Amino acid sequence: MAAMTRLLITGARVLNPEADDAPLASLLIEGDRIAAVLPADAKVEDAATHDASGRLVIPGLINAHTHGHGALAKGAGDKWDLALLLAHAPWVGGGRGLHEKRLSTTLNAVEMLKKGCTAAFDLHAEFPGPTADGLDSIAEAYAEAGLRAVLAPMIADKTFFQATPGLVEALPEEHRERAAAMRMAGMEDILRTLEGVARSWKHGAAGITLGIAPTIPLHCTDAFMQGCQKLADEFGLRMQTHVSEARYQAAGGEIAYGSTLLAHMDRLGLVTPRFSVAHGVWLTPEDLALLAKRGAGLAHNAGANMRLASGIAPARAAIEAGVTVGIGTDGSSSADNQNMFEAMRLAAFASRLWEGAEDDEWLGTAETVRLATAGSAAIMGIDAGVIVPGKLADLAFLDLDHINWLPLNNVANQLVWTEDGSAVRDVMVGGAWKLRDGKVLGLDEAKLAREAREAAARLTAANAATREWCDKIAPHVACHCRAMAGGFTRVRRLLKAD
Repeated sequence: MAAMTRLLITGARVLNPEADDAPLASLLIEGDRIAAVLPADAKVEDAATHDASGRLVIPGLINAHTHGHGALAKGAGDKWDLALLLAHAPWVGGGRGLHEKRLSTTLNAVEMLKKGCTAAFDLHAEFPGPTADGLDSIAEAYAEAGLRAVLAPMIADKTFFQATPGLVEALPEEHRERAAAMRMAGMEDILRTLEGVARSWKHGAAGITLGIAPTIPLHCTDAFMQGCQKLADEFGLRMQTHVSEARYQAAGGEIAYGSTLLAHMDRLGLVTPRFSVAHGVWLTPEDLALLAKRGAGLAHNAGANMRLASGIAPARAAIEAGVTVGIGTDGSSSADNQNMFEAMRLAAFASRLWEGAEDDEWLGTAETVRLATAGSAAIMGIDAGVIVPGKLADLAFLDLDHINWLPLNNVANQLVWTEDGSAVRDVMVGGAWKLRDGKVLGLDEAKLAREAREAAARLTAANAATREWCDKIAPHVACHCRAMAGGFTRVRRLLKAD
């Protein structure tokens, strides 16, 4: 058996577990773990050394919610809310072959890595349903870039048009047949595919685990959601679902189930310690108490929630209820970048917008960093997110000579208020370098850029007719879903102008 590699990182400032200070220290890495946090002048025999003078070492940021399939569609829309994003999905994500699926995921992973992110919970979509080849290819993309991931195929047995009460009927007559004819793959086919993938999963050694993501409760029949839970139980899969992201969805839950969406999912047995809600903007106090009781989590995506006019998620209320909260970016067609520093900043900003909230109810900067590291790690189920002995050596190194850090006054404040990812120089995942001097080690970035441009041009042409149709129905979708939204009055999550 080969001897375990030992690396002593010296000269750096190392973020403490509370994320409110970064004293000078040395780090001993053994294999893929942090073995010790040592005094700055420590010496260790038989260890290679890495001089990190002038660097701030932080736990790698962890993205609690993203969509790898969205990277080729960044910048796709402007004045879209969630309903309009879903209405445009046929062209935004259409025409993808195996090459485009892997390419999009690689773009997503590289962007995260270059901005100090070491792991992601990725809800990846394939239409009309997941494929074994597609999931293998997507997993290989993460492994090539060097990130850890929970890869949770985003699945449903109903389309947006089937799932939204009255939507097809709200369209002009000439568009109803096309909308009504759209279909996802059948329930049995989807579940059978995922069972086969779970039984043969081969990417665990690369830090890529399989999850499952019944995408939106309204888009899934009860039998389908229960089938997903059966697979989750059998194979120990983490589950994440978009729950009460938009007000119209919360209203749809009242229509369909006579309860909140989360309460209905709980009746079906889905809300467990391996379960997390993505977004949760319109969760009620009772929903938050339920999440806490079940040991479930919430992935907070403040940027996407503002971008899509969904509202402000109750992050502070969730924390006070005892819910595990992490921070995510959402996908690049709904938030348009994968910058976890920006995601932290927007989460902290959003917490200050609640009318009547006192400053002790706002998210503080050190707390926000902990949510984006240890909080997101808990949602993913990985042993990372804090620099202490025994944790995975997933680390980001920031240049303290960068303008963002001149001068260094307060490490937590500057991580959240000032840093934008541009000071990230090196990233380590599992004790191995994945980014050095801003360059990804595992792949050819010039080739990636060339392939991305070629794919974007190809997809734009291939999806032109579909885009034209989506543009025609979009105003009717918006009108219908915004009218639906008024039916949900349990909580307020949007600011009201005077």
